[in-house]
Amino acid sequence: MNHSLKPWNTFGIDHHAKHIVCAENEQQLLSAWQHATAESLPVLILGEGSNVLFLEDYAGTVIVNRIKGIDVTESADAWHLYVGAGENWHQLVCYTLDNNMPGLENLALIPGCAGSSPIQNIGAYGVELQQVCEFVDCVELATGKHLRLSAAECRFGYRDSIFKHEYQDKFAILAVGFRLAKAWKPVLTYGDLTRLDPQTVTPRDVFDSVCHMRMTKLPDPKVNGNAGSFFKNPVVDREHADALLALFPNAPHYPQRDGTVKLAAGWLIDQCQLKGYIHGGAAVHQQQALVLINQGNATSNDVVGLAHHVRAEVGEKFNVWLEPEVRFMGPTGEVNAVEVIA
Repeated sequence: MNHSLKPWNTFGIDHHAKHIVCAENEQQLLSAWQHATAESLPVLILGEGSNVLFLEDYAGTVIVNRIKGIDVTESADAWHLYVGAGENWHQLVCYTLDNNMPGLENLALIPGCAGSSPIQNIGAYGVELQQVCEFVDCVELATGKHLRLSAAECRFGYRDSIFKHEYQDKFAILAVGFRLAKAWKPVLTYGDLTRLDPQTVTPRDVFDSVCHMRMTKLPDPKVNGNAGSFFKNPVVDREHADALLALFPNAPHYPQRDGTVKLAAGWLIDQCQLKGYIHGGAAVHQQQALVLINQGNATSNDVVGLAHHVRAEVGEKFNVWLEPEVRFMGPTGEVNAVEVIA
């Protein structure tokens, strides 16, 4: 167990894995998986480790997906991108803007790889991946068989997809297909974006504003280890939301198409005066309560203890029970994060 996972997770938690393999192509990925399976070892495929918390040492092989490449084709009304799973997400956003193909600018500075984006159905500032995803190319690990899933077949939900359920340990994502419409429409519904003029705004203006918001509110993982938003924004039924808004009229809330209401987890945590709250080596970030940080030498137990405290405080004050967005990894694979912090 001498292979440190510290460089491979943005939380900077120092657990170890039995083996770590960097795969730069499909063949390397498949052979690493088959080798581990032949030894009856668990396998975890990682992108940039920006959305995981390792709870313990990993008892098997961690495969780091570094399959690269960006290909672009054009149709009358859109650009179609074919992006290798190991491409850095933010660099992809920059590439599209530099080549005058807008549509991803609201998703700037989200950490991680392109191949991880459909797993979480990443989203920020009013845009979700499912709005720009055309398909996902996978390989079935046991057989090497290729499979292309349309966006509809990915069953995207809020921070959710088929890749978190029945496809979780059976398939690896090789590439993602994106469709960026040529008829660009700015999405200016959140934060500082609401101050921009929809008539004159450019994609670069949106990108710059998103980058500014993220850099001023969110900690740099290179300075303080973190996994971005630790909790999902909770979705409650209309009745629950009305009761909460009667007591807290200024609570940010976003009605959803299905009649439910999405609340802002960061605001709920902030109302409990938890910004800057410290538990062991972990803390709630001073500027953005939704982010839990490693202050330098946090253990996974520190982060779990802090998450438990935050969830309990918010639950007691609002009767809203937060769920981690971050995926929790045990010694043989993913475990139920809610059960761990409950």
